Order: sequence, then structure tokens, then C-alpha cells
Amino acid sequence: MTAEIEIVIETLGAQADGVAQTPQGPLYVPYVLPQERVLVRPAGDGRAELRRVLDASADRIAPACPHFTFCGGCSLQHMEAARYADWKWAQVATALRARGIEAEIAPLVPARPRSRRRATFAATRTKKTLAIGYYAQASHTIVPIAECPLVVPEIERALPALAGLVAPGLSRTSRASVLVTSTASGLDVAVTGGKPLDGPLRLELAARASAADIARLSWGGEIVAGRRPPFVDLSGLAVLPPPGAFLQPTREGEAALVRLVAQGVGKSVRIADLFAGCGTFSASLARSATVHAVEGESASLAALARAVREQGPSLGLKPVTHETRDLARRPLLRSELDSFDAVVFDPPRAGAAAQAEEIARSEVPVVAAVSCNPATFARDARTLLDGGYALSELTPVDQFLWSPHIELVGIFRKG
Repeated sequence: MTAEIEIVIETLGAQADGVAQTPQGPLYVPYVLPQERVLVRPAGDGRAELRRVLDASADRIAPACPHFTFCGGCSLQHMEAARYADWKWAQVATALRARGIEAEIAPLVPARPRSRRRATFAATRTKKTLAIGYYAQASHTIVPIAECPLVVPEIERALPALAGLVAPGLSRTSRASVLVTSTASGLDVAVTGGKPLDGPLRLELAARASAADIARLSWGGEIVAGRRPPFVDLSGLAVLPPPGAFLQPTREGEAALVRLVAQGVGKSVRIADLFAGCGTFSASLARSATVHAVEGESASLAALARAVREQGPSLGLKPVTHETRDLARRPLLRSELDSFDAVVFDPPRAGAAAQAEEIARSEVPVVAAVSCNPATFARDARTLLDGGYALSELTPVDQFLWSPHIELVGIFRKG
């Protein structure tokens, strides 16, 4: 067994692990803070297990959850709130500096506990029971949980019922993913990785979903129970997303992003909403501008189109056109972009390298870039800056409380 060693943590890395320099190179330790003296056990590959905090930082606080350090859902519950906000803000600044970008960064828009309206749990059948919870850090071990201070209360209250709901479709040889979303109609549950559906399983799952009062249950992408349509409110537009569709994780965070984007594009009258999803930004922008929504996932785009068709006239929305298109492989070209007054893009974590290159060549006056990854945001921002844009506003938004992840909105203006 590897011997324990004493080290001093110098800083926190991008994934919120503490970093200590040793003769063998940097050592990464979870659940520590800068300047703490700790006892650790090296685990190989430059990582170490925290054994004991010998000298604690003044910024260390008691965690909010008894599962902290056991489950892998949170990394920073032990950090005082103001220092936590400073650290998240600094991650954005660090990512920009790595690309040679100096910009004024607004204060972090904070997240609050019990605000996550969606969460993904892991579930499997054991020899004697069923385990549902989160994976332990860097592990395939499922840590069963009875409470979670991240999620809205209705998801937390449903945890025992969720275990019973999915139990018939689980085996001891696989792990299922259980995505739960809180909607105005109740819980929308999407399960992947379970047993293949057959007639008896479909009937059993439907009966259990009814007993648990689940609004909608889908299994492997197929809807097996739909007591009520799980609509989500996108700036007053009621959209019925397909099972497993992307949504912003918190309502408050979504509202902040929508507000920042709307302020950024100002009085633009023709807007392209790229990587539009189910219409998080389109629904708001169409109040005052015509919108062209582009998204590679056709079911999400169809949900937006249906909602606009049915509700747009009564809401006074401007026209919203839509196009299914893989923007990573086939971005909108400069010749297509130049007809717009503004472009909004909100890509996956990998960013929008190809699309940013086309935007940089265009004459679009204003661009609102939304990202959940400061590193790829900075890469795409560098492309826009090199194309003649200026980064006029940048705001980090915390939707991923106690984790290293962060959302941000940047407003770029040409010339």
C-alpha cells in the first residue's frame, strides 16, 4: 500500500482539484483548498486521495450535504460562498488569458441551492436491492442518495418512487441513466441503458408511472407513459420537449441568460439563433424580431416549431423560421449570415469552431455567444476578435452550483 505523505495545496485546478508540487511532479487532490496542509495517499497518475486536513483554510466551511465527498456530484461544497464565486469568476479570466484576451468581466450571477430542475441519476440492480444515486468521483460505483441540496424539492421527494419506477427494467449487468426534469405538469423521466422494451415490461412500467404520478416516462427514447404533457415555459411559450432534450438546468439561470442575450442584441430585427435547441432564446427574441432557428436535433426543433405555430399568434410573436442543420459540419456561411442583424449561438461544450470562423468573416453587427465551457468560449472568442469583433460585455452565470462548470454570455460587436 502506498505510504501517506504530507503536502501543502498551492491552488485549485480547472476541475476544482487542489494542486501541490512534489519532486515527482504536480499532485491533484479533491476536496481541499489553497494553502491547506493535508495528509494524502498517492493513487497514481498524478492523483491522490485526501486522508486528513491538518491545517484548514479559513475559507473551509461545513458541506451542505451528508453525501459530499462520497458521491461525485459536487466538488466545492466545502468552500465559503464569496471565495467560491471569486474562484469561478477567475476560471473565466484564466481561460481568456490563455488565448491572449483581456476583457472586463461582470460579477458572477450566482446559483442557489435546490434550484436544479433536472438531474441525471444512475441506477442498477444489486443482489438484494436497487441502487439509485450519483456516481462516486472518477468511478463507476453508484452512491445511493436519499437527499440532494442541488435539485428542486419535487425531484428530491421523488427519489424513493423513482427507484421503484425503474426497478422492473434494470439488470445486475448494466447501469441505467435516469434523467428527471421538473415541469409545470410534473416530473418528466427519461431512462436509457435499461432492459429492451417488450410487451410485459411496457405494461409494468406504465402502471408504475401511473402509480407514481409521473407526467411522462420514456424508455430508450420511446414514450411508455404519458399522463400529462410535460410542457416547459420558455419566455411565455409553452414547449413540449422530446424525451431527453436539452434544457438549461435552472429556471433562474435560464432567465439570466435570456436577459443578457436580449440586452446584447438590443433592437435587432432579424436574428439567427444557432444551436437553438427547443427555443430557449428564440421564444424570447421573437417578441420583437423575426428569428431563424437552426438546430441539428430535429425533434427539438419540431417542438419549437409546433409551439410557435399553435401559440405564436396569441402571444404576438414575430415569424420564427427553422432549419435542421448540423452546424459543426455545415455551419451557416458568411453569405447566409450577412442578412441578419444579430446572431446568437449556444453550442455544446465542444464549442462552435467552424461556425465562429464563418461569423468572423461576416458583417453581422452583433453576436451573442453563450457557452458552458470557458476554454472553448475563449477559443471561439479569439476567432471572432481576429475577425474584427470587439468583446463588449462578458457575464459568467452559475447554473452548476458547487461544481467547476460555469455558463457565460459574451456580446461581440463588429467594428
